[in-house]
Amino acid sequence: MSETTAPVQRGARLSRSARRAQLLVAARDVFAAHGYHAAAMDDIAEKAGVSKPVLYQHFPGKLELYRALLTTYADELVSRVREAISETADNRARVHAAVAAYFDFVAGEGHAYRLVFESDLRGEPEAAAVVDGALTNCIDAVAEVVTQDAGLDQARARLLAVGLVGLSQVTAQYWLDSQQGIPRDEAISLMSMLAWKGLAGFPMVHD
Repeated sequence: MSETTAPVQRGARLSRSARRAQLLVAARDVFAAHGYHAAAMDDIAEKAGVSKPVLYQHFPGKLELYRALLTTYADELVSRVREAISETADNRARVHAAVAAYFDFVAGEGHAYRLVFESDLRGEPEAAAVVDGALTNCIDAVAEVVTQDAGLDQARARLLAVGLVGLSQVTAQYWLDSQQGIPRDEAISLMSMLAWKGLAGFPMVHD
């Protein structure tokens, strides 16, 4: 969903799934620009080029729309992390890919990243549950690999996984907030090297 929202002529016929995707992109832009509380369904409908009744056919309210958007991007982040670490059996490459998954999400979906991790609705239990669930799923994916390859029990492997996910998330967010002053590839290499130097010290992780 990295595309920008182009105005659509009112009444243009789209399939239900295509219309939903269009509305989510419009909502992303409005929520990112104004925050949840200041955003209005009127603004989202206007951004998408649809009437409010059309918007309400798909989402009964602003909270439901926001949760759908949050879930879409949280699931995308988890998918990126899982795909990254499953593409190779080389553990150094896995660490690099896991870090890169966060930076790629930030680079391609900066608005989405802010919606997931910097939302002004994080205090709403259902929204918080979506974000916490995404983090847990990312940690689970990394912990599974660490348990298999590092010769550690589940509790210790999970702690290392929390460290890797936390490092990736915080540094990617800092990179975004600092206007990406360091080139993406260099930033990924720096952080993956930092993580690898630590993980490589455990049995069966080094090449």
